[in-house]
Amino acid sequence: MYEYIRGNIVELNPTFAILENSNLAYRIEISLQTYSSILSFKNQEIILYTHLIIREDAHFLYGFSTKQERDFFKLLISVSGVGANTARTILSASSCNELINYIQQAKVSELKNIKGIGQKTAERLIVELRDKIGKVERNEEIFTPSHNTIKEEALSALIMLGYNKNIAEKTLDKILKNNPNLTTEELIKQALKLM
Repeated sequence: MYEYIRGNIVELNPTFAILENSNLAYRIEISLQTYSSILSFKNQEIILYTHLIIREDAHFLYGFSTKQERDFFKLLISVSGVGANTARTILSASSCNELINYIQQAKVSELKNIKGIGQKTAERLIVELRDKIGKVERNEEIFTPSHNTIKEEALSALIMLGYNKNIAEKTLDKILKNNPNLTTEELIKQALKLM
């Protein structure tokens, strides 16, 4: 229904962005990949490629910084047992290029490391998407460095993805102790692999 929304970022969080366009503000659910891509454009005009999901009780607008990520999101939700939030978690834990490699090389264990993905779902992703992923063009990812609130943003993202606050905080502290110069996205990715 909506191809994209162009607007100024009014609010930005690791799991959603609010874009203002023509005096209307749109809450758009985003992945960590998109968050990293648009982080340096806060209070500026951007374009998010969108996908609208309508349920009986709510409407959700998902946004992506690239068409590639949106196309991959659509492929993921086409798989039986993978809903929009699971697809967003998958795209938050791994880049599109990493996911393409996991699927093409049948790396079940890598897919199982993502929250909400068990053995059967990982196998289903590989079987159902192996022939389809050629349609998703490979892009080089460009990430921007994050700022002073890395731990808070990472913690907020993990909580919104359904993780326990105390466990998430301990995991983040452990990672930051060994790698203090990580970006928010790198920190969350490592935490997702450990939790």
